[in-house]
Amino acid sequence: MKAVLLLCLLLCGGTVLATPKADAVRVDKSARTLQLIAEGKPFATFDVVFGANPDGHKQQEGDERTPEGRYTLDYKKADSGYYKAIHVSYPNAADVANARSRGVDPGGLIMIHGQRNGWGWWSWLTQRFDWTNGCIAVDDASMETIWQAVEPGTPIEILP
Repeated sequence: MKAVLLLCLLLCGGTVLATPKADAVRVDKSARTLQLIAEGKPFATFDVVFGANPDGHKQQEGDERTPEGRYTLDYKKADSGYYKAIHVSYPNAADVANARSRGVDPGGLIMIHGQRNGWGWWSWLTQRFDWTNGCIAVDDASMETIWQAVEPGTPIEILP
């Protein structure tokens, strides 16, 4: 009987434990959450932190804000300085035009990422305050789930 159970677990385990694929991601800055969405319904929610100046839409490089609006998660970076990273397509054309009209650089390299490499065990502390330069940070276990669920091209909406 144990052999049959073990065989079933080996054959079905990958299917049972597979992470669903997200067709959208929603970040709510005021609730400090990131949701993975499939068919219009959230199937996973994670706690997030932002840049040191989280209120408002990102205006320029160095303002330590996280952008607000609709973007695309356009590529994954496994060799990041953080535990995996997924790039947010900020700045879009409107962000560039807004920054240009004020004579500033809009910034960029906004990512969803885990903890700084080698520091994942500190997430019990680092996920209690805003510490990024405008990125969206999660603990490493959450990042692993997000990484498995999100493919390049997935839309992301970042709400105030």
